[in-house]
Amino acid sequence: MFEDGAYTARPEELGTRRTSADVVFDHLYREIVSLDLLPGAKMSEVEIARRFGVSRQPVRDAFSRLGNLGYLTVRPQKATEVRRFSTRAIAAARFVRLALELEVVRRCHARWSRAQAARFDATMRAQADAVARDDRAAFLIHDLEFHLLLCELGDAAHAAAAITENKAQVDRLRRLSHEGKAEMSELLDDHRALLGALGEERPDAAVQAMRHHLGRLDRTVEQARARYDAYFED
Repeated sequence: MFEDGAYTARPEELGTRRTSADVVFDHLYREIVSLDLLPGAKMSEVEIARRFGVSRQPVRDAFSRLGNLGYLTVRPQKATEVRRFSTRAIAAARFVRLALELEVVRRCHARWSRAQAARFDATMRAQADAVARDDRAAFLIHDLEFHLLLCELGDAAHAAAAITENKAQVDRLRRLSHEGKAEMSELLDDHRALLGALGEERPDAAVQAMRHHLGRLDRTVEQARARYDAYFED
């Protein structure tokens, strides 16, 4: 929580032995992904340290981690900036994610059962509810939950971190391109088609459903670039 502009760790945060750098990283990460901090926004170690009530070292550590993930451009003796979108980086992330998720789907087919299918009921209902309420933030949360459930079912928990990292960049773009109820409905239909193919023991159709689903990123990039070209670096 914040008091007079400084961050004070909650008891539950202290209980997990999270460092000051963890706290700064988590908050800045959420602000960048949610576009509360827009591409090109400038910040300084001094400013952030003052905001969170910490020394500059944990801020420097958080900046370094965010820079390694491609969210910040950190330059010595200059203001740190929220990194603009890179079409090359997006293409690379999409390639990695597609390779991972197609393999996850193949593994899910081998382990599929009626009991496993029931595990998706709650997240599918939550996605449908978010679409009905036109709640994009909630939908993105449950969309990620869906993909992580696939990883768990496919015994590919090791792929979850990479998928989450790459998906965060895509979700940033979706917010920028103002995807709304119609686009969320399409993504939900993709999820239904994928589950349907798995339930009908049609692995090729399931793989194609995932390929089609992730292919929607092309439209997202085009829409975002057409409206906000200044937020792109290449």
